[in-house]
Amino acid sequence: MTKDLTAKDLQQFKENLTKVPASQVLARTVQQNGVLKASADHDFLQGLNRTFSVEVETDSVTNQKQSGRCWLFATLNTLRHDFAKKYKVKDFQFSQNYNSFYDRLEKANKMLEWAIELVDRPADDREYIAMLEWGDDDGGQWANGAALINKYGVVPQSVMPETYNSEKTKEISDVLNYKLKNDVVDLRASYQAGVGEDELRQSKKEMISEVYRMLVYAFGQPPEKFDFEYRDDDKKYHLDRDLTPQEFFQKYVAVDFDQYAVVADAPDHESGKNYVLTSQNYIFDGKAVELANVGLKSIKDAAIASLKNGKTVWFGCDVGHYSDRQQGILATEYFQKADLFNIDLTLDKAQRLATREGECSHAMTLTGVDIVEGQPTKWKVENSWGDKVGEKGYFIMSDEWFDQYVYEVVVDRKYLTEADLKVVDSPAEELEPWDSLS
Repeated sequence: MTKDLTAKDLQQFKENLTKVPASQVLARTVQQNGVLKASADHDFLQGLNRTFSVEVETDSVTNQKQSGRCWLFATLNTLRHDFAKKYKVKDFQFSQNYNSFYDRLEKANKMLEWAIELVDRPADDREYIAMLEWGDDDGGQWANGAALINKYGVVPQSVMPETYNSEKTKEISDVLNYKLKNDVVDLRASYQAGVGEDELRQSKKEMISEVYRMLVYAFGQPPEKFDFEYRDDDKKYHLDRDLTPQEFFQKYVAVDFDQYAVVADAPDHESGKNYVLTSQNYIFDGKAVELANVGLKSIKDAAIASLKNGKTVWFGCDVGHYSDRQQGILATEYFQKADLFNIDLTLDKAQRLATREGECSHAMTLTGVDIVEGQPTKWKVENSWGDKVGEKGYFIMSDEWFDQYVYEVVVDRKYLTEADLKVVDSPAEELEPWDSLS
């Protein structure tokens, strides 16, 4: 039998189509409206109200705009709500741009350090290629944000506001990655010419100095000291002079990130094990990107316990599936794609990860949950896409969508069971840069 499709095959496909009930009507519907609208089940919306039995009071949403900084926005969002309540500053924001500057600088250093480590590898080596593909983009993990804040502190958004490039990162990312790959080539050429490791690192410092200059042009000069001046919600004036970003963090935020743990539901990996993504640790002495694979029930229970105690929850998910951005709906039940096309779409969570159909593509913040007869039915989600989507920027997530597309949550250790803490505290197994969780 031939491997190629034949004219006879095409004719058979056409005949098969004519036997599908209402195929012409369905074709016109999809062609005119797209897959999402054509597969949407309007009746499902009747039971999807935005009332939650457990809800944390929060402020207006933030907007990452045309950038991939969701992980950083979500991290700072979990901090800013507590800050706003404590100091009575409604809608307060930390400067995402400030931490983004050092994020990109540290990633450049990581990439070139990695390149030096692999300098003698062949050009088709799998890890070498992974290093090139990792590059210096604006994505990241919760632990990256914790490491950045521990090292560099935070500042109010007014101290280092957004720029064109922080809100629309593609242009600076393109030139930055081109420059870094040029640097990688130069480092390898120097090694082949007999240059030693110490000299390579000296060259790296000069290359990173150029990156620093590029980032100042793109994002602005990060402040070394600043005055914190504000008027609170009671109209009382406050002024605190000459603070460093680290002093500001310790004085006004003072979060111990070591008290938090990342717990995951990754069913394509062995349950009850702790994993570390060393390839994504770009502050070498900072908090490591670890994931304790404790399973779905544990991450839900921990998230609910945190919300009940008034604490919002950072979570990582695959936001592109079964989601309506404009309405702010995340629900597998809403979009009946399999019914629309009369096809099998039954990959489970483990299979999606294993086939790379599933990935942790976005981070947001849980701010509420609706519990009925002891079970969660839906969740309130603070996104970072501005207030023109969803309900003033807030999304509603069905519990089934949580089951299928939420992979990790970050909670205070006190909300975890003793069994889960044993997993968190166990020696971490290193995952390869190409692992499904990377």
